[in-house]
Amino acid sequence: QVQLVESGGGLVQAGGSLTLSCAASGRPWTNYAMAWFRQAPGKEREPVATINWNGAKIDYADSVKGRFTISRDHHKNTVSLQMNSLKPEDTAVYYCTARLDWGTEYEYWGQGTQVTVSS
Repeated sequence: QVQLVESGGGLVQAGGSLTLSCAASGRPWTNYAMAWFRQAPGKEREPVATINWNGAKIDYADSVKGRFTISRDHHKNTVSLQMNSLKPEDTAVYYCTARLDWGTEYEYWGQGTQVTVSS
């Protein structure tokens, strides 16, 4: 069974930090790009950070550049999102997702983890 399971969400004050983790299982992930998306109440889901299969290509949304860092560990089949200098506008449900490295459609999604940043 293919699964992406997020953890690490929670409540933090503005300026604080959180690290989200995503554990991937059920298939080989070597050829997959991994990404974090988020969805705030009343807003559409948006990409936050993407990392390709070997970590050589990383992209961030402009709103998180310089504050968030995405990384992956092929041995552990995990992808992480280190979030620093958090702002109230970062409050959202964060989702881990995966697509073939050469594809465009994200095939697999986690259930999401809530991040709430208080002002």
